Amino acid sequence: MTTTGDQSLWLSALPGQSRPQLTGTHTFDVAVAGGGITGLTTALLLKRRGLRVVVLEADRIASGASGNNTAKVTALQSTVYSTLVCTHDVATATDYASASRAAVDQVADLVQHEEIACDLRRGAAATYAYTEDEVQTVEEEFQHARKAGLPVRLDTDLDLPFEVHAAVRLDDQLTLHPVKYLHGLAAAIDGDGSKVYEHSRVLDVTGHKLTTADGEVHFDRLVLATHYPLLDRGLFFPRLKTPRSYAIAARLDGPPPSALAISAGSPSWSISAHGDQLIVCGQGHETGKPAQEPYRRLEEFARRHWPVTEVTHRWSAQDPTAYDHLPMIGSYTPGASTIFTATGYMKWGLTSGTFAASVLADLVTGKPNELAERFSPHRLSLKSLPELVKKNAEVAVEMVGDRVVPADATNSDRLPPDHAHVIRDGLGKTGVYRDPEGQLHAVSMRCTHLGCFVRFNSAERSWDCPCHGSRFDVDGNVLEGPATKPLPRRDPK
Repeated sequence: MTTTGDQSLWLSALPGQSRPQLTGTHTFDVAVAGGGITGLTTALLLKRRGLRVVVLEADRIASGASGNNTAKVTALQSTVYSTLVCTHDVATATDYASASRAAVDQVADLVQHEEIACDLRRGAAATYAYTEDEVQTVEEEFQHARKAGLPVRLDTDLDLPFEVHAAVRLDDQLTLHPVKYLHGLAAAIDGDGSKVYEHSRVLDVTGHKLTTADGEVHFDRLVLATHYPLLDRGLFFPRLKTPRSYAIAARLDGPPPSALAISAGSPSWSISAHGDQLIVCGQGHETGKPAQEPYRRLEEFARRHWPVTEVTHRWSAQDPTAYDHLPMIGSYTPGASTIFTATGYMKWGLTSGTFAASVLADLVTGKPNELAERFSPHRLSLKSLPELVKKNAEVAVEMVGDRVVPADATNSDRLPPDHAHVIRDGLGKTGVYRDPEGQLHAVSMRCTHLGCFVRFNSAERSWDCPCHGSRFDVDGNVLEGPATKPLPRRDPK
């Protein structure tokens, strides 16, 4: 595989200079933890309502899931309406469709009003049948999406270089450069009493005060827009799973497709474009489970159907999915009026994170919102209880790590470069990785969130937790939460 960067096409556009890091003690009306689509949109909406808002990002603005996606902003999302009708009912699917359509319009309005140069483009979104076996699934999604109120139609003319056996299509959707868009939102927030900080991970919240490594913020209300909720006080982790997907960008000898398309089967093949480059996404699996050479498979798919001259970028991301397949947006704990959160976007965060921001802005300011009850994190979905029980039974097994993570060796003398294995360390286990230069990196395999045993992801060279999706680099540093503390380092010998 030929690549010029193991990061997303979008993150290569990050500004060279970081925003300042939080230091000292500050007071704001609202603190927002997380500089992604949800946090920044919420912060801007609240600033427009006259509040002084601070955004605290652990890394760089847009460096998380918001900067590692396929850049689709659409109300047609694979087979989500079939799933929602089956898991809930038509009324739930209708509310989700209405919220998603409003989010598409809101993104377009924000781009225009704030004059954000983010390569915004209108296009048709489609869910297509890559094989004949997927035709019935596509036709069912068409029926369910139409019942939910979307103006969809069946149309196989998708500008794709292979036979499309069936497709449901929704016109006038969006694609954009997410990193440029989010930095445009950040620029609109910063100033007039509001502030955006980078490299300022929230480590603790006590009462109306939060702390970072070098500062603290006193607030009236707090929004946790950290992709996966922090703190664990709302017991979100038993109700969320964290599937992971992969993507590549490639230059072609010819124009890329215009459609924002995703296949209805498994594995799914998501297709979009930016400028003259093709983007292919898929090969999903649950975080902490083995990745079967995802980048190679994506490249093979791209080369099979397009004249690829060079694969330029590759990246991955994960998105929490609620046990009942509906975003969770609202108060952090039942009845709370100080802390709010949003999560569970099912890999469609640019759309769902935008409408989540609208709900959050209303809740924070005490304004009624007709969708608040629908997306409440404290709902109980009886149809999905068996799936919830199954998920937590799997987590219980994973937490007994000695049984499910066998040791591979007693030492690392024969460990090849760019490989990892597990060795026993007294009563525990140590994960050891040898980098391409031959240096060993060793960490404890106990996730610092709740103690599950992490697994090595060879595609990303990371240690991933199968229980709740925390990820760590080969030296134990946190890549993704809910964990906030690094894995303890171990002696590799």
